[in-house]
Amino acid sequence: MKSNKFEPNDGKVLFFIGQDLEAVGGFENYNAGYVDTFNIPAGITAYTNLSPGDYSFSYYIKGLDGTKTKANWGAGDTCLQFYVDNPKFKNTMLSIGLSMVNHDKNVAKGKHDNLIKELGLWIKSTKRSVFLRIGYEFDGWDWNNYKKKYYLKAFKRIHHILKEMEVNNVAFVWQSKGTGSNQKVLEDWYPGDEYVDWCGYSYFNNPDTEMLTFARKNNKPVFIAEACPVLKDEFGNFHANLSNQKEAKLVWEKWFIPFFKTIEDNKDVIKAFSYINVEWKSQIMWATNDYFKNVDSRIQKSEYISKKWLEEIQKEKYLKNQ
Repeated sequence: MKSNKFEPNDGKVLFFIGQDLEAVGGFENYNAGYVDTFNIPAGITAYTNLSPGDYSFSYYIKGLDGTKTKANWGAGDTCLQFYVDNPKFKNTMLSIGLSMVNHDKNVAKGKHDNLIKELGLWIKSTKRSVFLRIGYEFDGWDWNNYKKKYYLKAFKRIHHILKEMEVNNVAFVWQSKGTGSNQKVLEDWYPGDEYVDWCGYSYFNNPDTEMLTFARKNNKPVFIAEACPVLKDEFGNFHANLSNQKEAKLVWEKWFIPFFKTIEDNKDVIKAFSYINVEWKSQIMWATNDYFKNVDSRIQKSEYISKKWLEEIQKEKYLKNQ
């Protein structure tokens, strides 16, 4: 039986696509993405932040970038409002990765309350279901640098403000990086049952089962909030290029089949997933990143993957755009 916000019935899985305008498609100027080849899924994944005053690849961050207006901080053009305004996406859920990098202390101490309230008003205005992934990949200490004390206070503060504003169309998602954090770490970083609607994790090269175990213990549904193939070769190099037809077949066997098996084997808790349909290697943020610089996860670039993908995703259990 479902018991948490926006949780589908047992045996059903919400399917999202992300994570920038070019990757998703469906617009006049972004017309070679996922939805230009396949049907619109149940949801769209995009990102924003509570990190005003910082820079990302020469882009000056103002806070809530990519929410109401278009932004690009090195990982493709993004704008959540575009989906809200486009009739094609009128029934589409939104999954928002809310970054607090370098600002978890400021958020915890109330210095960004104005931005949180602005975000709350915007979420309300969308009149659709929104999954808010506060400080996603909280345990990605090498790149997010969150401090436990401030992260927990920040998560609870955002939750409190949005609840006080009666933003009722939001589910709060607590997302791990998906590998390397044991039950003790997860317990130490958990905001608490009253603050978390969904547990989440990222599924790339080395997904583990720790978050699945934790979610079962706490009776929470799981959102695989970020997922795309990344393989590791015999020399230790990461890759997954779906534009290469020979490599695409290997990726289907080594990544997609285990991924869908994970969803099926854990259908009691995995109730949503978001696939990242991106040419990572073309984006400045990832062009020199050892993990993603040889990755092109665009499904539509492989006829073989597209056929196999459709065979799977057309199954009744995957909930699409209504």
